Amino acid sequence: MADERVKGEAAEDGRRTFVVVANRLPVDEVVTDTGKEWRRSPGGLVTALHPILAGHRGIWVGWAGAAGPASAPFEVDGIALHPVALSESDIVNYYEGQSNSTIWPLYHDAVETPAFHRHWREAYREVNRRFADATDRVAPPGSAVWVQDYQLQLVPAMLRERRPDLRIGFFLHIPFPPIELFMQLPGREEIIRGLLGADLVGFQTPLGAQNFLHLAHHLLGLRRRGLSVSVEGRSVRAGSFPVSIDVGEMEALVDTIDVRARADEIRSELGRPKTLILGVDRLDYTKGIQHRLNAYRELLSEGRLDTPETVLVQVATPSRERVEHYARLRENVEREVGRINGEFGRVGAPAVHYLHQSYSRSELAALYRAADVMAVTPLRDGMNLVAKEYVAARTDLGGTLVLSEFAGAARELRQAYMCNPHDINSIKDALMRAIEADRSEAAKRMHSMRRYLRDHDGRKWASDFLTTLGAAA
Repeated sequence: MADERVKGEAAEDGRRTFVVVANRLPVDEVVTDTGKEWRRSPGGLVTALHPILAGHRGIWVGWAGAAGPASAPFEVDGIALHPVALSESDIVNYYEGQSNSTIWPLYHDAVETPAFHRHWREAYREVNRRFADATDRVAPPGSAVWVQDYQLQLVPAMLRERRPDLRIGFFLHIPFPPIELFMQLPGREEIIRGLLGADLVGFQTPLGAQNFLHLAHHLLGLRRRGLSVSVEGRSVRAGSFPVSIDVGEMEALVDTIDVRARADEIRSELGRPKTLILGVDRLDYTKGIQHRLNAYRELLSEGRLDTPETVLVQVATPSRERVEHYARLRENVEREVGRINGEFGRVGAPAVHYLHQSYSRSELAALYRAADVMAVTPLRDGMNLVAKEYVAARTDLGGTLVLSEFAGAARELRQAYMCNPHDINSIKDALMRAIEADRSEAAKRMHSMRRYLRDHDGRKWASDFLTTLGAAA
């Protein structure tokens, strides 16, 4: 009866016409002087979608972040939040297993070898069904539903079966692999059929959309017409919608007195080096942190850079530390940091400042403003919003960006100093070009990238996708 009541109430409120379905809810539980409360998360997806959700009094379906029964629905900033329960077993098998030890590495060019287990796939299917059921209960008739990312690739088809009245979009935030990689995936047809439940399937790059259309034809024999395929009398469209950031929010943040003062303080704490190189990444094997450290060590050993005139600050945000690949990566990174500091550091002046912790938006903004060179060198990345945040933060047109050719952002930030992150010499050369760049030339490059970003921010990304979804209905 409770399920029927929730569905009926949502349907009667005609103003709630937009539903987001994501692995996580867009809130964090925080402890205050008066107790625990929910606050909106600072992530890019939340920032991009919040104005649309607030304007439509939208609904968000997702997991609240802790194992156990789901809490009752609640509201934050005018958005109705509907928690989905995940047990400890679900977290191990659906999230850490199938999502992050099978799909994540495979979709990132198998940088680490994916693991395949049938019980993981069964858990993934069951949790996706749970999300589809929850969405079915709360989505008003005829509303638009936007399913997010690789953890929920089966939801569109499951939801389509339950609710053919809905307009369903799906967006993949990570790369979508070519046929020769995707074909390794057990249950591969189920994934493609799951995505085909949507009216619009969005990817970060045109290549991702092309890979998906090729697989729909190759695996299922579906006829393709341009960027669409026909599925049981419906037309499913695929397209590229590069995700972005709230440029204005970052610009306003870095131009505050506090952030400017903190940026100067950071440089002072580091001994006011001639060159500050910055890396900001989740501690993930796709981010190329070890390759970047190796390149830096070689530049120091060759005498092309020296300390303390040059310093590298590497922020490595903790990530999925219960997954074996990630625990091993942390050991390797910390061993390499110790090696570099042992060979090239001095008392009170390490060559690498390694920070394995999370930072506030204001502290990151200060780091961006303080850095002479931003090194973004993932081995494979769907987009990489850190690169865009750095460009947005440089309202002074200072700094240079070293960017991997294999980040989705490389298609947009073309004035960056590009490198092949699999080639240590390429990383070294890009770093030196960025460090030695003529200031006026570097400022022109930064100006061009900033101009592009202002025209292609997070709100434009969401607006473009939802406009296309409306046309696809």
